[in-house]
Amino acid sequence: MSSYRRTGSPVRSRVAVVTGGVAVLTAAVGAVFAVPALAATPAEVAAATSAPVAGTPCTAAASACVDVNKRKAWLIKAGKVVRGPVTIATGGKGEETPTGDVFRVYRKDKAHTTAEFKLPNGKPAPMPDSVFFEDGGIAFHAGDPKRASAGCVHLGLTDAEAFYNFLQIGDHVQVKDGPVAAPGPGAASASKSDKHDDGDNDDDDSGDDGDSHHHHGDDDDDD
Repeated sequence: MSSYRRTGSPVRSRVAVVTGGVAVLTAAVGAVFAVPALAATPAEVAAATSAPVAGTPCTAAASACVDVNKRKAWLIKAGKVVRGPVTIATGGKGEETPTGDVFRVYRKDKAHTTAEFKLPNGKPAPMPDSVFFEDGGIAFHAGDPKRASAGCVHLGLTDAEAFYNFLQIGDHVQVKDGPVAAPGPGAASASKSDKHDDGDNDDDDSGDDGDSHHHHGDDDDDD
């Protein structure tokens, strides 16, 4: 019988090496993916910490406020409502108006038209007093506040002009309580118990410019 005696198990050594390697690899992967959460932007901080504006769902960081559920909008200055609530329409089913606290006005066009949709005469559909605040051509503009849009915020004619004149490039827009579609074209005959029918639309300027689609503008060819 041999007197040779192994002092350690090669199998156990290999297992230890493999286990150690896995631990090191796991730690390395964890280090790669353990990225700290992105810090809030100044706009997000302002939206979250500014005082609420009485009578609206928004804060004083906003210059324009939209309540999708109640189909109302306001203009705000220094934390005070200067116009509103005014009746609006927002995006219909599948084309809901995006919601958030840090949208920003990036473009205005008083006589905007969209080649995406045509009038019966073949001309581009008008979007008067357009104030764009989100990618994809999402804007406040004159339209029928009783009909759902394709994502934009429809305002009556006089309200659209007021929003256009008041809002400036860089102003913040907050859109709350969505996405919930505005009533469709048949909403006028719906039950009076419909929570969206607040009964105060009769005196609104519809801003019906003949565009039966009431869709938002195609901003792809704009500056």
